[in-house]
Amino acid sequence: MLGGLHIPHHPNVIVGIETADDAGVYRLSDDLALVQTVDFFTPIVDDPFDYGRIAALNSINDVWAMGGTPITALAVTCFPKRGLDFSILGEIMRGGLSVLTEHGVALIGGHSVDDPQIMFGYAVTGTINPRQVITNRGARVGDQLILTKPIGTGVISTGIKFDKAMPDVIEASRATMLLAGRDAALAMTEAGANAATDVTGFALLGHAWEMARASNVTLKVEASRVPLISGAMELAASGMLTSGDKTNRRYVGDDVTISDHVNREVVSLMFDPQTAGGLLISIDPLRAASLLARLRETYRDAAIIGRVTERGTHLLSVE
Repeated sequence: MLGGLHIPHHPNVIVGIETADDAGVYRLSDDLALVQTVDFFTPIVDDPFDYGRIAALNSINDVWAMGGTPITALAVTCFPKRGLDFSILGEIMRGGLSVLTEHGVALIGGHSVDDPQIMFGYAVTGTINPRQVITNRGARVGDQLILTKPIGTGVISTGIKFDKAMPDVIEASRATMLLAGRDAALAMTEAGANAATDVTGFALLGHAWEMARASNVTLKVEASRVPLISGAMELAASGMLTSGDKTNRRYVGDDVTISDHVNREVVSLMFDPQTAGGLLISIDPLRAASLLARLRETYRDAAIIGRVTERGTHLLSVE
């Protein structure tokens, strides 16, 4: 919706809405800028405490994706005044606070709305040196693409709602969402990544498309190399797709070409909206192997999943 507004140019806005990046960046001085983001969503797990933890990471991951350091957060929630015990909201907020505290982020306030649909998340502010911002518009021809975490949280969340997901699959998804992006952000910054984006609601292909468009290149993704959460493929095959599957396909539109030999369920997972997903990093091929090795110390499923080429007829190619 913001795209339909005529937003006046401001000389201190380093990153605005034009490239659909993970967060906005505003310059305060030559050496200091603010990184700002906001996100909230409906419950994706049954446990209120874990829901709060995942919501916190989902929000602060956006700041890390820009190479920034999150410093403050405001809680945002929708919760019904009647029909549910307020102790549930208390547990949600307690879970979120535990993650904020762990990562040195100060909770300084919030806002709540009476609504029958529970939603929870945070508006997060971080800091960064304006010269060190990592955006989604810096991918260069020849770069290799690294994905830090496996995908599939959306279909698994749907499987939970319909009681189709096995306990080990639920735990694998939970562990993936609760794996913070801080170490990946530090590693990619020190390795000199050219571009990065947080893989969340628009799915792997949606966020890859945003990177390709912003960088004026084509991203080629090798489907067989994309890491998947254990059990996600089977749930996709049984029809446990979110409404985001269709939405994300429309978002990318005809700007993607997909080889006929790519498994249909794998394609669905690449359009599957993620929560607290991994980073998609574009980096010089000479530095990719060393970055991958470092990432795998924390993110065991991290993988090189493709490369950056000259812009072609389509912004995305899945092989």
